[in-house]
Amino acid sequence: MSERPSVDPSLASIHVKPDEMQWRTTTFEGVEMKPLYVDRASGVLTLLMRMAPGATLPDHEHVKLEQTYVLEGRLVDKAGPEVGLAVGPGEYVARPAGSRHAAWMPEGGLMVAMFQMPNKFFEPGGAVVDFLGRDWEAEWGAVSALRP
Repeated sequence: MSERPSVDPSLASIHVKPDEMQWRTTTFEGVEMKPLYVDRASGVLTLLMRMAPGATLPDHEHVKLEQTYVLEGRLVDKAGPEVGLAVGPGEYVARPAGSRHAAWMPEGGLMVAMFQMPNKFFEPGGAVVDFLGRDWEAEWGAVSALRP
């Protein structure tokens, strides 16, 4: 029997058990997440997101491509070029870099969101923050400058 070749640890699979993870709050009331994959160097994130009934993701811009697969509930555009677009269970939506809108889940729900960079959220006072309420430029500006 031959020996198993040595394996580069950086090439190992990433195995996540979301049922064993705690939900993390975001800066938005009724919106929680479980980070499934985060690579700060590239800006790639995959999140399991849960929204309470009526919870809203306020005015935000998709810095790079965003993809969402809805598991439960309806994700509805509340503002932006596609007001009223509803994405239901088992449906998928991709939003290109630079698109901007607000979204909500009237009945609440669950989705998998995949980003190339965290969205920019625009607060009423003029601040631009990420989903955790941190200054977007301070947290992600350097990564953004590296990405085409």
